[in-house]
Amino acid sequence: MSDKIDNLEAMRHSLAHITATAVQHIWPEAKFGVGPVVDNGFYYDIDLGDIKISEDDLPKIDAEMRKVIADNQTFERSEKPIDEAIDWAKQANQPYKVELLNDLKREGTTKANELTKAMMGLPAGAVGASSGIAEVGSVSFYSNGDFTDLCRGPHVESTSKVGAFKLMRVSGAYWRGDEKNAQMQRLYGVAFNTEKELRIHLEMLEEAKKRDHRKLGQELDLFVFSDLVGSGLPLFTPRGTILREKLSDFSNELRLNQGFQKVFIPHMTKTDLYKTSGHWDKFGDELFLVKSQETSDELVLKPMNCPHHTRIYASQQRSYRDLPIRYLETTTVYRDEKSGELGGLNRVRAITQDDSHVFCMSDQIEAEINILLSAARELYEVVGMKLRVRLSYRDESDAYLGDDALWEKAQSQLKAAVVANGLDFFEEDGEAAFYGPKIDFMATDAIGREHQVATIQLDFVQPKRFDLHYTTDNGGLETPVMVHCALLGSIERFLAVYIEHTAGKFPVWLAPEQVRVITVNQEADTVKFANKMLEQARELGVRMVVDNDNESVGKKIRASEMWKVPYTVVIGEKELAGGDLMPRIRKDLEVQPEHKAVTIEEFLNTVANEAKSRVSKTSF
Repeated sequence: MSDKIDNLEAMRHSLAHITATAVQHIWPEAKFGVGPVVDNGFYYDIDLGDIKISEDDLPKIDAEMRKVIADNQTFERSEKPIDEAIDWAKQANQPYKVELLNDLKREGTTKANELTKAMMGLPAGAVGASSGIAEVGSVSFYSNGDFTDLCRGPHVESTSKVGAFKLMRVSGAYWRGDEKNAQMQRLYGVAFNTEKELRIHLEMLEEAKKRDHRKLGQELDLFVFSDLVGSGLPLFTPRGTILREKLSDFSNELRLNQGFQKVFIPHMTKTDLYKTSGHWDKFGDELFLVKSQETSDELVLKPMNCPHHTRIYASQQRSYRDLPIRYLETTTVYRDEKSGELGGLNRVRAITQDDSHVFCMSDQIEAEINILLSAARELYEVVGMKLRVRLSYRDESDAYLGDDALWEKAQSQLKAAVVANGLDFFEEDGEAAFYGPKIDFMATDAIGREHQVATIQLDFVQPKRFDLHYTTDNGGLETPVMVHCALLGSIERFLAVYIEHTAGKFPVWLAPEQVRVITVNQEADTVKFANKMLEQARELGVRMVVDNDNESVGKKIRASEMWKVPYTVVIGEKELAGGDLMPRIRKDLEVQPEHKAVTIEEFLNTVANEAKSRVSKTSF
């Protein structure tokens, strides 16, 4: 299995190389950035000056790529000393490669930009050590036909062995992800081992377009954006707010049942708080700065909640008898995300977290992790998403705070808890938070895409930085462990995932509108009957809308279907005469095709109970 995955990565990397070959054949003046493998495919960043590649150019590039593939050109690897490689890049008029090579020569592999290292292709034995910096002796190149590129590989044997692919789109991308740099053109492609796998992926993409949360958010009147408010700052309508609040209530309920207590903190703070926590040095350029007209205080909008919660813990003396102390708060934080990276609810500047923090002793960690693992599993079982776990560890870089031994201990404790709970998991270095390792929950949606959602993080750093203590049973002082958890993560991002997972067909407990009553006419008795039902529904907490418009019944039923309402009830002479209802049930909620007539009381009580118990199917 691993050989197949490795070969697929080599195929995708080779296709990025072939893309650059084809572009150079069509536009010899092309200047190349980087061309890495990404999920399901590859891309290459290209600078063509004033020439703009359009979607109409993709067939031309594709045809040239297929010529290169049909030629069955061998991929040949070679090495050059770093200075010779720089000369090559200059002679080839490839300024972006010159920049990468100079960075690598100057900074070495230890401190070089990660993107630089990813593209340099350091051969075995090329790295030495000098003054604490790993130096680069030589770099690797790959050639096929008349094209040569600076590249680490791996590549397949020849151009004919690259599987099935399709160029998808072209977009703008700043060189090295910095908006101060030149904007390049990024050619994206997808690639798989077989044409069948490619076809399945393309069909999934077509389905994903139909489920796009931005499209459904507008159609179902869930959220809007306003230029007057600002990009990345979503506004939720009454219908969308119901979704947010019901999800938040569920997350809170799961934690309150386990002894968590609600707290409340302000939305801004002095910068001193984040300088003490370490967030200022790590995320200072992501903070929104706030200026006071009354004082000289330097203030920011809070980008996270944990430093505030440490202040509540520190407000009084704590004993080992008090621990664990569990705080929860669903609140919004603010991060100055780059405008080019904002998109729908996936990435926003106002991020609502169902946040919680536990302060405990080291021998309580396992029990606290088990509580949170149980809560996460219950939440995602109810919303119908399969979970697996990523154990996110530190790597060998200097991007992390805290003692190495504490990190090792923390990582082993997280793994032990996950194993003990029988969870499907995998391990990945370099994905930890700067203050501790994490358990990241990966949820698979209805069309097979995986998303990071909930997270549990151990933190041995902030309690020490904030000088937090508790008195032990022998009168000494110890530093507590801090456990961070968000079951939904970002509510905005979770909604983006969940709207697409359900295609907007929400279960009864989450549906903004649970029942729609349609009148066949506007006569007084019919309207009175419908309004009485509405009153009964409100008493039971059932969300009902009465459609008394002067339209045909068929048109009103179609409107209810477009709004994806779980239950639709038509009120006509039969209902007025007998009082029993024959509700129309949304197809995905049905357990059986045959439905029987029910009384109004039975119907409304059943809907109320379905919402309370958070079932995914109808009880009728």
